[in-house]
Amino acid sequence: MGLGVGRTAVVKRRSLGRAGAAFLVAAGLVLTGACGGGGDSGGGAGGGGDDLTVGVLLPGGGASRFGQFDRPLIEKRLKELCPGCPAATVAATAEPAVQRQQLDAMITRGVDVLIVAAVDPKALRSSVEAADRADIPVVAYDRLAQGPISGYVTFDGDTVGRLQAEELLKAMGDKADGGQIVMMNGATTDPNAGWYKRGALAVLEGEVKIGKSYDTVGWRPENGYVNMSGAISALGGENIDGVLAANDSLAGAVISALNASAVRPLPPVTGQDADLAAIQRIVQGSQHMTIYKPFEPAADAAAEMAVALGRGETVDDIATGTVDSPTDENIPAVLLPSVAVTVDNIEETVVKDGMYTIDQICTPKLRPACDKAGLTP
Repeated sequence: MGLGVGRTAVVKRRSLGRAGAAFLVAAGLVLTGACGGGGDSGGGAGGGGDDLTVGVLLPGGGASRFGQFDRPLIEKRLKELCPGCPAATVAATAEPAVQRQQLDAMITRGVDVLIVAAVDPKALRSSVEAADRADIPVVAYDRLAQGPISGYVTFDGDTVGRLQAEELLKAMGDKADGGQIVMMNGATTDPNAGWYKRGALAVLEGEVKIGKSYDTVGWRPENGYVNMSGAISALGGENIDGVLAANDSLAGAVISALNASAVRPLPPVTGQDADLAAIQRIVQGSQHMTIYKPFEPAADAAAEMAVALGRGETVDDIATGTVDSPTDENIPAVLLPSVAVTVDNIEETVVKDGMYTIDQICTPKLRPACDKAGLTP
């Protein structure tokens, strides 16, 4: 999200603007079709409204945030923008090597434009360069892949980190003055993780002691669990006054480790992505907060950029600024705001926006806690 590994991205803002294909993921095959008219897909940008195919590559499917929210929203907006176009060709994986194969397969099959949420932005560079050689524009989604990117849509990572840190300090109360925390950061292969981390440190440094800080390999919860168990052993559970966990999966792993070590009371724990399980933990009281990133504006902007680029148009009216990556400069970008969610504003955020219903959140087991939080059908 706006930053490359080992290099701080330069974010240049301007006034806010407007924000039947089949696939076989295992084989990496993509079938393309025509948009609005006949003719074979010729590959490359500039296909116009009569020959536009869009490939979408995501770092997760199924129950992941990308599978539940981003994918259907992107597909919906693409269909609105180009009703005669085939459905977006979608491939989802959490493995960098597989995603490279999927992207290469889409290039071979001749898509006109790509929307890519990179598993490993650096590892995907060669495939992005191959797309550029084939005159296929690439819109980076959520994570800024390296290589020649034509547009970028994400949430402001500095704001995410700052919101997490600010809410953590609030929850720590008197212990926010000199207390000790653990930082459970994301993977170093993800430029977003460094962005969040820097935003958080800008708030935390000078306020609390960072007893342990981990960069979680692969963002994997099992690695977060091991790291948190190590922190408890090294620091003592009673000496941990808060945990800044970079996302909700890591937050869940942190809380599991704290429970396994019988740490009581639980220290406040942050998160990100507003996963349903995290919202339920917030209601229950084991997780303090999460970051809600309204996915529809992001999906809309990515689809709008993709269709414009696929038709040979510019994205100047869509972008709200530009960013630099380690390999490219002045990439047109849309940087969107995020919202901190605590037990006090669940109804005004994720419920109001239709992300979840109160019935989905408030299982029978959580009904007493939901009543206490004012979450009633």
